[in-house]
Amino acid sequence: MIQIQQNVQLKAFNTLNLNAIASHYVKIDSIENLIAALDFADQQQLNSLILSGGSNMLLPEQIHALILHMNIQGVEIVEDTAEHIKIKVGGGQIWHDFVLMTTEKGWYGLQNLALIPGLVGASPVQNIGAYGVEVGEFIESVQVYDRLEKTTQDVLAIDCQFAYRDSIFKHDPNRYIITHVTFQLLKQPQLRIHYGDLKAAMADDLTPENLQKQVIQIRKSKLPDPKQYPNVGSFFKNPVINQTDFDQLLTKFPQIPHYAQAHRCVKIAAGWLIDQTGWKGKKIGSVGMFEKQALVLVNYANASLNDVKHTYQAVQQDVKQKFNIKLEPEPVLFDTNGLIRSHSE
Repeated sequence: MIQIQQNVQLKAFNTLNLNAIASHYVKIDSIENLIAALDFADQQQLNSLILSGGSNMLLPEQIHALILHMNIQGVEIVEDTAEHIKIKVGGGQIWHDFVLMTTEKGWYGLQNLALIPGLVGASPVQNIGAYGVEVGEFIESVQVYDRLEKTTQDVLAIDCQFAYRDSIFKHDPNRYIITHVTFQLLKQPQLRIHYGDLKAAMADDLTPENLQKQVIQIRKSKLPDPKQYPNVGSFFKNPVINQTDFDQLLTKFPQIPHYAQAHRCVKIAAGWLIDQTGWKGKKIGSVGMFEKQALVLVNYANASLNDVKHTYQAVQQDVKQKFNIKLEPEPVLFDTNGLIRSHSE
């Protein structure tokens, strides 16, 4: 039996700590509860908004919709061989705790992704990544409830269309609700330590345990704790531009940090671009870019969604003016009906 609550404050459930009152709210502990909640939403003619860890969303002050707060738990071993382990994980598991558990058990691949906020179920949507690793590399399949077909199904990794901070789930958010994720992890570690600060921090201790430890320490040194400084992690995507445009940019800014990509494209460090425009540590009212990491937008007081928009749009404008690059925000923007909106609208 599901319990629908009304007029629920979501401030504690989004890491940017925005005031947001939801007209209807329910915690989802099982697929059966999910189906029942969706039936209720249909009967009441309400849109449904999926709430995971709340670490990648921008919410308005009033939301007339049913909030589905995902809380499906569990870790199940599906297959165990000498080389790999396959595990099916509930979408409501806390991501960082899950990564720590895999390292403790000798299951490798996710150590670079330690301390990323949010839940397991949200990880495929953005294809979360850090220090040269993306979660899509280690996903076998994603179990979803398909709202169009009204059935549960497994989407194989090859069909998830994983790309940089992108997936099929991001492009079709009103169709798929992620309930579980199946990972295929390694029994023998293959460390990815080519990022400069990570390689230096590892020194001679080239173990997955130390890799995870150093990732956590680096992230803590650069990124503010959302409990102290409410934020959504990296606020902007690192822009990817073609080689010709990059070559022109390099003549003006030879120090620009960059990473070669496929198809003669180059990824540029968004934090550096923001820093160069003077936004590191700068605020407009109660919203600003963090003093230790220009890529992180912080709600320093009781900011509204409009306050957040005012600041990040000013950052976009200054970066565009100086580098002719438009930064794209990472977090998902919702309207008062619980629907996803484009940042450019």
